[in-house]
Amino acid sequence: MASSPSAFVPGHITGFFSTHSHENPEKAGSRGAGLTLSDGVRVSVERARETTLVLNDQRVSMAAVEGVLDRLGVTARVTARTELPVSAGFGVSGASALGTALTVNAVTDGKRTENELITLAHAAEVEAGTGLGDVVGQARGGVPIRLEPGGPPHGRFDGLPVRSRIEYVSFGGLDTATIIGGDTATLSRAGEEALAALLERPTLDRFMAESRRFAREAGLLTDRVEETIEDVRNAGGEASMAMLGETVFALGEGLSTAGYDPSVCHIDGGARVERA
Repeated sequence: MASSPSAFVPGHITGFFSTHSHENPEKAGSRGAGLTLSDGVRVSVERARETTLVLNDQRVSMAAVEGVLDRLGVTARVTARTELPVSAGFGVSGASALGTALTVNAVTDGKRTENELITLAHAAEVEAGTGLGDVVGQARGGVPIRLEPGGPPHGRFDGLPVRSRIEYVSFGGLDTATIIGGDTATLSRAGEEALAALLERPTLDRFMAESRRFAREAGLLTDRVEETIEDVRNAGGEASMAMLGETVFALGEGLSTAGYDPSVCHIDGGARVERA
């Protein structure tokens, strides 16, 4: 297996979501909206006797990646690099899973279509309990709106035709599996209301406003995140909380203007395979 092709998968911040279970993980997932980042995960793959994953030079375990390789019938050494904080609401697990699927298919001259690979990675992450909509959002790019849950052809998508500078600061992670695996009735109701409001007026400002409302009504705001969001708003900016992490993201120079030292990127166009 040649190792020259690699995949770049953008980070993905979910602003709001509702959960939708199904016995078939390809059809399970979430409805909601988010945005993809030019900061992301780069994945390369080499055939090996046993499966290993190395993330930023550290050997780690990532069930979604292992699930992708199992579905493809491959054992491999997967190498992933990212500047994004891990387990902090940036979709690193989903990006690693999708990047693995795309790269394995490229280096083995696989016959699977892009949609098949997206659905395969989505199902692996749903089963791993680490995400419900990151993979499909990362595949689409831009500011994806998930109208129906699941990977292609089950899911249905739209998006906002916008580009923007994005800033973010992260104070730590939240346990995604615990939150999406528990009682999500209140969360999902808030997510459905936010989605309806965004579709009524599909703008980036409305996305940010509904994301803030969702975080508050779903009971996910931490004191530090809430304080940071208010700092940005008091400085005239737009900010909200990334799902699911103790992370604040802002449009333009919102965090910088409020006195923070954020990471800076922009809205990205979506996952792709790149060759050296």
